[in-house]
Amino acid sequence: MTDHLAYARELLSAHPVVDGHNDLPWALREQVRYDLDQLDIATDQRQRTHTDIPRLREGGVGAQFWSVFVRSDFSGDTAVSATLEQIDVVRRLTERYPDDLRLSLTADDMEAARAEGRIASLMGAEGGHSINCSLATLRALYDLGVRYMTLTHNDNIPWADSATDEPRAHGLTRFGEEVVREMNRLGMLVDLSHVSADTMRDALRVTEAPVVFSHSSARAVCDHPRNIPDDVLAALKENAGVAMATFVPKFVLPEAVDWTKAADDNMRAHGLHPLELTEAAKKVQRAFEEAHPRPVATAATVADHLDHMREVAGVDHIGIGGDFDGTAFTPSGLDDVAGYPNLIAELLDRRWSEAELAKLTWQNAVRVLREAEAAARGLRAVRGPSIATIDQLDGAPDA
Repeated sequence: MTDHLAYARELLSAHPVVDGHNDLPWALREQVRYDLDQLDIATDQRQRTHTDIPRLREGGVGAQFWSVFVRSDFSGDTAVSATLEQIDVVRRLTERYPDDLRLSLTADDMEAARAEGRIASLMGAEGGHSINCSLATLRALYDLGVRYMTLTHNDNIPWADSATDEPRAHGLTRFGEEVVREMNRLGMLVDLSHVSADTMRDALRVTEAPVVFSHSSARAVCDHPRNIPDDVLAALKENAGVAMATFVPKFVLPEAVDWTKAADDNMRAHGLHPLELTEAAKKVQRAFEEAHPRPVATAATVADHLDHMREVAGVDHIGIGGDFDGTAFTPSGLDDVAGYPNLIAELLDRRWSEAELAKLTWQNAVRVLREAEAAARGLRAVRGPSIATIDQLDGAPDA
């Protein structure tokens, strides 16, 4: 492993990680209300976050999709405004740290950032509630730099079912299908993490461009609804999409599923949302863990998912989406964004080749964005912006 760890660092210097999902913007909202003077990511922040620039460098990260997430209990204009605040802080980060971060809107921007020795910074909106059932709002987010949208978060929205809610639409509604088509026309990647299996299948049927899973692993390895069934993984070959394995223990380690449910219930019993990252929330989590030791995932746990995903989807259709700063717990060896070399070393131990690892870390993610851009150019040539409304396509709510 020692020799492989050194080799892993060499590989990442040539083929850095494109990570599909990092929730640092939400951590900045929760901890310091977006005051970047109070949490300076140019310095070591390991006591407060999973992410800072020194550790991104140490981990071999070359591009990061920053999640401009807002909780799914935010709704309407409140969700839209909070999403705009999240976009604003990402843009302020790139302006504040120009030697390290480059705002990137295209695959060419990603390659240029790598050539400059900077970390390409892209944005992904997490949950269709962020557009408040408005295709004009979707276009506005794209114009502000958002390059993927996860169709749902943890709760259903009026036009799509979530993986962790009771089925209502049983996939996408007609308006949901129109959202996918408009995302294709814009060149915004359709992100199928968090959505139900039926929503995944509907989106793959409708889409005219490759899709992504920004932070999801294999359901066959860990039977959690947030993970991807094998039939969907196999469909990525025809779609040309990419599934980016996540590190979240409750999604990758079967023993962690029940433990996490109990921990989340404990948070709610204390009047706290399970996703809260405040010091009070962390104190409650630590106390629960002391009383009920948690099952610990490792880099090998994540590698088990990647082995399976490579077998079913193919090496051209996999990537990495750690979900750092979006989870209270991380695997041993993948404690923060400095840990990617440990995962690459584990895959080297399993005889993954340099060519396969280059696809996993960099090439697949850049390719999928480039192909979405190419699809958008073709679609914009034949159709204009959609002005459809949810009431027109799905009927008025009281109908």
